[in-house]
Amino acid sequence: MTAALYTARSGWKVIVLDPMGGGGQAATTDMIHNYPGFPQGIKGPDLMELMAQHAREFGAVIEMDEVKKITLTDDAVFSVSGSASTYESTAVIYCAGTTPRRLNVPGEDRLIGKGVSFCATCDGPLFSGQRVAVVGGGDSALTEAQFLARLASQVILIHRRDEFRAGLYNQRMVRENPKIVLRMNSVVDEIHGDTHVEAITVRNVKTGEVEEEPVSAVFVYVGSSPNTAPVADLVDTDDSGYIVTEPDMSTKTPGLYAAGDVRRKSLRQVTTAVGDGATAAFAAETYLMRRIT
Repeated sequence: MTAALYTARSGWKVIVLDPMGGGGQAATTDMIHNYPGFPQGIKGPDLMELMAQHAREFGAVIEMDEVKKITLTDDAVFSVSGSASTYESTAVIYCAGTTPRRLNVPGEDRLIGKGVSFCATCDGPLFSGQRVAVVGGGDSALTEAQFLARLASQVILIHRRDEFRAGLYNQRMVRENPKIVLRMNSVVDEIHGDTHVEAITVRNVKTGEVEEEPVSAVFVYVGSSPNTAPVADLVDTDDSGYIVTEPDMSTKTPGLYAAGDVRRKSLRQVTTAVGDGATAAFAAETYLMRRIT
């Protein structure tokens, strides 16, 4: 959204292709507490709608389409193949983010959409008053556990280590919440249910103790994988699959820039994505001006 805002404001013809209509994973986050200017926090969907509206005000067009492949023609024009259409562009800012990783345990694939979820904000209200589980130890897991605690009768927070990776603020909030039960040093071995989630098998990795926990839903937050497949032939990636960029967000292919969670970086937050987007927009405009002149 930031890259679109900056480039459109400069007068370029800008189209944003996003299967969610703009906003990415931040639009599925209940509350964002660390975005500057909102001391009481702001709901993720609200912040993303403001950003989308801002980009549209400057002329950016936002299309609900998913990019499948980006290629470079002989005359240095990018061909962007989406699910609905194919687009041509002289420069591309690739901000496709990441996809949540799965647990890869029995029952998970079969019960996705039937109690197995990767978005508490989207699906949490379906399980109001019921017992649910959250798997993960980062800020996303702890933030969504707090959100679910406002709806569910109880939240079982399962983490494979004895310490969380999340910031101290989120750690304190979950530890002080009486509706959140912590299951540290533990993993989910199986998800049970015929037509919907009914229970999970939880194993303590230190003691080997195995228990079956009755729950109506499992919300998975165990990391993400970068969505680099559409540009795999045009970029270099690190050992984890993230796109390697220069400080100006440029990749090894002239005219192609990467910004946000999809690129190699030390911190993946809305604030850093905004900075990436602005930097990439400035670099892309510089590239386009050189081509014109």
